[in-house]
Amino acid sequence: MSIRSIRAQLAGDPSVGAGNVLTARMRLGLGLDEPLLTFDTAVDAHPAWQPLTLRQLDHAVRVRAAALHERGIRPRDPVVVYASAAADHVLGFLALARLGAIPALVNPLLAGERAARYIARLGAAGVLVDPEHRTALADHPTGTPRIGRVAELADGDPNRAPDPYPHWSGDPVAITHSSGTTGLPKAVVHSHDSLYAAIRYRLALPRPQGSERMLSALPAPHAATLIALNLALSSGAEILLLSRQDGPQVLDAVERWRPRGVFGFAATWAELARIDLTQRQLDSVALWWNTGDCAHEAHIRRLVARGSRERATRAGRVREPGSVFVDGLGSTEMGHSHFFISHTPDSTRYGRCVGRPHAFVDCAVLGPDGTELGPGEVGELGTRSPTLALGYWNDSVTTHRTRVRGYFLTGDLVHRDEEGYYYHVDRAVDSVELGEGRRLYTAMSEERVLAACPDVADCTVVAFRDGERVVADVLLQLAAGADPDRERTAQVRAALEPAVAAVVREVLVVEGGSLPLGPTGKVRKVLLREKHLAEAGVR
Repeated sequence: MSIRSIRAQLAGDPSVGAGNVLTARMRLGLGLDEPLLTFDTAVDAHPAWQPLTLRQLDHAVRVRAAALHERGIRPRDPVVVYASAAADHVLGFLALARLGAIPALVNPLLAGERAARYIARLGAAGVLVDPEHRTALADHPTGTPRIGRVAELADGDPNRAPDPYPHWSGDPVAITHSSGTTGLPKAVVHSHDSLYAAIRYRLALPRPQGSERMLSALPAPHAATLIALNLALSSGAEILLLSRQDGPQVLDAVERWRPRGVFGFAATWAELARIDLTQRQLDSVALWWNTGDCAHEAHIRRLVARGSRERATRAGRVREPGSVFVDGLGSTEMGHSHFFISHTPDSTRYGRCVGRPHAFVDCAVLGPDGTELGPGEVGELGTRSPTLALGYWNDSVTTHRTRVRGYFLTGDLVHRDEEGYYYHVDRAVDSVELGEGRRLYTAMSEERVLAACPDVADCTVVAFRDGERVVADVLLQLAAGADPDRERTAQVRAALEPAVAAVVREVLVVEGGSLPLGPTGKVRKVLLREKHLAEAGVR
């Protein structure tokens, strides 16, 4: 049986979902000794950077499932995993899913005090930690029993692992959390079917060039990683899962592992844009795949100028310089990017265009009262899809507040054109009303500044009300070699709409480390607004 047949069998089996792809692959009994998953840390006696086969992965999962079962973990028990290594999150997810338990994966960059408050809300059956995060929680009670350290799970007997739990389509299989840029992260619960719906759709399509060997620079505890993991298991693709997503570490991993494609978030592409990519060996990369926030044109263009891809010609297939960047818009709650657009070095459709919706998505631009808006009108994105999460764990109020007329409200402000392309302008919480029907969109303003200022690697616009007036500060992070003392205020204002330029107070060059970031790398604009408001009150 070929991998194409395996893909077809998995796609056509309604019992297969995010909770049992590994066991479904093992039942088929094919490709068990082919390289599959690679981690940047050791797994038991298996060294880092060496691929695990499907058989080896199943063994490691059964070891952990047996250890968890002996510690009293049963079906539908929420269990927190708070650790640094991608292997701990991925193997923890697979082992807990085998038991029918509900892994609650916590980003290792979430600070101990915030993590403890988040964990306390879950009502989990237990917490698994590594030494670093045991220390992080030491002074912050969670009200949750400690199961132990994740490393201790390697002592289980694989032959004592219970039979795989028979998942039903609506069973919760994971709790992941939002980025927490506006407050405490929200606990998002995904089902067996919802986390697999987009994979089932993709398995029926031709496999994109570059997706046969993917490096994941996604945060390991994120829903996007679970989707990438199960896509690799279902399609026979090799995948490397990194524990950290810092720009230089991602580039080092690309040069070492030579992937054909790279998964990541917009924050990672922004980090890569601050590095001279002409000095790095990126020729293996044919595909960059973005999810979460849509990416900026300036960052995309730097990436597609690198790498190489195959193209069909009359003389046959040839490899040419340049790569493809697949952009979209997604979120933890959406479960998978709901839009897609492909960029090459020759692309011209930018301006924060996120493309058209996938075939499994029904979406609309909605006004404040839930009415559907027409082309060119900015409103909140509402979406319906089988990929949507079930809601927020232990928070029915927020679950229902984000639903209108059967749509999930994403919190994104968008508009669409007559051709059905959607454009993202901002997060609703970050935009500011200017009066007379005008509005300041921070994300769109950042897009314009980056397009107009080639020596700026990244940009953050902070807008807030200071009494009766609106004030905006523009924070610039410069590209390598740019002059930090050059005056850029006039250039920045010229890039913005006149009504927005009129409220710009300061244009400041900042270091990346000075900006408050959430655990997924997003700038926490809510903290910047509070800081700038406090400073405005002093002046």
